[in-house]
Amino acid sequence: MSAVELAYDERGDGEPLVLIMGLGADATAWEPHVQAYAARYRCLAVDNRGAGRSPKPAGPYSTAAMADDYAALIRSLGAGPVRVAGISMGGAIAQELALRHPELVARMVLVSSWARCDEYAKEVFRHFARMRAAASPDAFAQLLQLWIWTPEYLGAHIGELRDVRAEPATMPQHAFDAQCAACIGHDTTDRLAQIAVPTLVTAGDRDIFTPLPFAEALHAGIPASELKVFPGTGHAHHWEVIDEFNDYTAGWLQ
Repeated sequence: MSAVELAYDERGDGEPLVLIMGLGADATAWEPHVQAYAARYRCLAVDNRGAGRSPKPAGPYSTAAMADDYAALIRSLGAGPVRVAGISMGGAIAQELALRHPELVARMVLVSSWARCDEYAKEVFRHFARMRAAASPDAFAQLLQLWIWTPEYLGAHIGELRDVRAEPATMPQHAFDAQCAACIGHDTTDRLAQIAVPTLVTAGDRDIFTPLPFAEALHAGIPASELKVFPGTGHAHHWEVIDEFNDYTAGWLQ
């Protein structure tokens, strides 16, 4: 599977920081983090294969192929080695980037990610693909929100989250299905010990989507890793405690 030319937005000065988004989202989802990171880093917020302005080839995709997309981008910019932060599927892509192209990665942050899906997680991704095809965009966005937020956060922000649900879907179904396949097929379990770059693994201890044991397994498998748990938060802990998350990760990356 050949690399595709990825679209990206660039902001800030300093050492390059490549930002890899998760399933179904594009680079705009990084905006509140870029606002904090751009004071220290040259932020490259990228649309994954299948998302935003990047090409949307037929699937299935793999995290290895998507990592090769990023390697091609980094090399084209002459930017390596770079700092990398990846959320959920983005963290899975980041693992493959560090394994397949270690010379391009200096440090990385893996947010709400995993080394391998168990059967439950695989069923969740299969369910997401089926429901996105069957439901309205608003109903599917509601489904995702119930998975990624804690009840307390969702209740406190229900108005703005309803506004998000009303936004039109832009990713074609075949691309979403292909990204789900990449999530299901991702498996670095037996190679984690080969990741040599300093790695921060972050997690919410109330995440029902990628539960805390997934993060603990990454931390146990990657030699030069640190695990940071944000108490009382879910899969989207990087939003639920955004100021704390941004301050911690920006400092750690530096």
